[in-house]
Amino acid sequence: MAKLLVASDDRIFITLIIIPSQFSSDASSSYPKSEDRLRYFHLPVGDQTTQQTFISYIESQKPHVRAAVSELTKNVPKRSGSRRRLAGIVLDIFCMSMIDVPDEFNLPAYTFYTSNASFLGLLFHVQSLYDNNKLDVSELKNSDAELTFPLSLVLFRQGACFHKEWLPSVLARARTLRETKGILVNSSGEMEHQALKFFSDMKSNTPPVYAVGPILDFKTDNGDEKGSEILRWLDEQPSRSVLFLCFGSMGWFGEKQVREIAVALERSCHRFLWSLRRPSHLGHMNGSPPEEFKNLEEILPEGFLDRTAKIGKIIGWAPQTAVLGSHAIGGFVTHCGWNSILESVWFGVPTAAWPIFAEQQFNAFQMVEEELGLADSEMRKRVKEMKDKLRTALLDGGSSMAALRMFVKDVVENIPKNVF
Repeated sequence: MAKLLVASDDRIFITLIIIPSQFSSDASSSYPKSEDRLRYFHLPVGDQTTQQTFISYIESQKPHVRAAVSELTKNVPKRSGSRRRLAGIVLDIFCMSMIDVPDEFNLPAYTFYTSNASFLGLLFHVQSLYDNNKLDVSELKNSDAELTFPLSLVLFRQGACFHKEWLPSVLARARTLRETKGILVNSSGEMEHQALKFFSDMKSNTPPVYAVGPILDFKTDNGDEKGSEILRWLDEQPSRSVLFLCFGSMGWFGEKQVREIAVALERSCHRFLWSLRRPSHLGHMNGSPPEEFKNLEEILPEGFLDRTAKIGKIIGWAPQTAVLGSHAIGGFVTHCGWNSILESVWFGVPTAAWPIFAEQQFNAFQMVEEELGLADSEMRKRVKEMKDKLRTALLDGGSSMAALRMFVKDVVENIPKNVF
């Protein structure tokens, strides 16, 4: 997104403040080097512990972010001999607790919301119901309850999207989002016309929403041996013959489910590529990602690997965008994370929805509504149409480029006149 912003207007300079990974000390090595108008400010690696919850870890970084912003206010980039002003701060959705930092420096705050506009609308609606009508949606007793809100009719199982323990942080995030000057969404008018029209018509009583997506990571490490081996195997398969199963960076299953999936794959006699990982030994509540299996035979049915050797391949981590872009992929079983949905549409791959947690069930219903799932030739035609529309959004004259330029215009107009 930063590169898109810099490319959209030559007045824009961007500094990305990089918080060190809680679980990997060398994650920063994957970031590109600073460029003329795009710089990277790496926060110091401290004594973080993997036992911290993700929320507490982010909170512990606030003093470092505050110091970084203070440093930036003293060293605003200059151009053509004129001093430039700090225009504002864009917060990642997971860093909303840091909104008091731009407030301290009298700077406008914006948000990059990495999920879709429809779920953002639902988030605001749930918060409004709670604050204005004293309705707690996590207490709905009917497991197939229907929740009507202005964008559409949403079906969700009790606790699937708004678990009781998560609700306080969800409500706090929605309230904080309302305090920002604008929200950048990883979506497009072609994907979510109805939701974005709702926001643009000012019916939502929210900050402006800018759909600037799809923002996808197409970078692949050509030197990675595991990734190269996977792609070589796919190159050897017939076109659109392989079913790809991948459940996101945090997705995993217990032994019983793994065995059930394995039995189904074997009985289908279809080619498959299955990204299979196990829970982290650190536990999942602190956000630690799943790990690779040291011995797949400990989790799979006896003899499964030998019997399916000619039609299937089981892997750990998967270079998902590269895999979805392969000619061999004919379908995608996904957890329905928003990035995975965007990637599947970008490459025109029909999907089968297997939501696991958070907003994934909501996303799954949205996919069904948009007719992007596995089915007949008409469904594949619909996926191709959406693929073409999604790619058009990022071209000059497309909806996302227009939204990006509108965001830049609004940022410039909101620049504080009396600071820095």
